[in-house]
Amino acid sequence: MRILLTNDDGYHAPGLAVLERIAAELSDDVWIVAPAEEQSGTGRSLTLTRPLRVRRFDARRFAVAGTPTDAVMIALAELMKDGAPDLILSGVNRGGNLAEDCMYSGTVSAAMEGALAGIRSVALSQRYGAIEPGDDVSFDHAAQWGARVLRPLLDHDWAPRTMVNINFPAPDSGEVKGVRVVPQGLRDYGRVRFDPRTDPRGYPYYWLALGSIAAPQADGTDLPTVADGYVTVTPLQLDLTHHRSLAGLADVYRGR
Repeated sequence: MRILLTNDDGYHAPGLAVLERIAAELSDDVWIVAPAEEQSGTGRSLTLTRPLRVRRFDARRFAVAGTPTDAVMIALAELMKDGAPDLILSGVNRGGNLAEDCMYSGTVSAAMEGALAGIRSVALSQRYGAIEPGDDVSFDHAAQWGARVLRPLLDHDWAPRTMVNINFPAPDSGEVKGVRVVPQGLRDYGRVRFDPRTDPRGYPYYWLALGSIAAPQADGTDLPTVADGYVTVTPLQLDLTHHRSLAGLADVYRGR
C-alpha cells in the first residue's frame, strides 16, 4: 500500500513525524508532500497568483511552498503521477479539528482534496490541553492509537467522495477510553474575538484570538465525546447540498 502524508503545520512539524511513524506501521511505501511552512486555517485555498516551489529532500520527501491543498494537488498530478497513493493521511495536527473547525482546517482540506481525487483520505488531529501552549503539545495519544484506529478503515467500504476525520483526546483527559463514531458538532459562533493592537507607526492591527469555548453539551457529537476521553471518528462528505431543502426551494421557484 502506497501512503501519502501531508499536513497544514508544515514539513518540519512534530506532528508530521508522529504521522510518519504511524504510517510505518501500515506500509513501507510512505511519501511525504507537505507545505514548507505552517498553513493552519488556510482551508481549501489554492495558490493561483504565484508559482509553486518544491524542495526535494529525497526520492519520497518534498516540501511545497503553498497550501495543504496545493501539496496534495501537486503530489497527485506531478510528484507521484507514476504511482498514485492508495491512502492519504493528513496531520497529525497540533490541536483538534472538531465541529466547525473542519470548515477552516488545512488538515481536513488536504484530506478533502484526496477524496475529490477518489483516494481514501483521513485527517488526524491531536487535541491539546489548557496547559500546553505553543509547541509543548503531547502527541502520545495519537502515537499510541493512530495505527490502531486506521487499520479497521483500510478494509471498510467507503462511500464515494467522503473522507474520515479523526481526533485524539487531550493528554489531560486521562487514558484513552476507546473509539467512538460520532457526527460533527457545532459551537456557538459568538466566540469569535479579535485582539486590537497598534503597531510602532501608530496604525491599528488585529490578532484573531477567539473567545473562551463553553463546555460542550452531551449531544453525542465529536465535541463532548473527545472531551470525555474517546478517539472520535467522523465521516465527512464533499457534497455540500442540503438535500432536504431542494423540494421546498423548487416550490418557491415553480412557474418563475
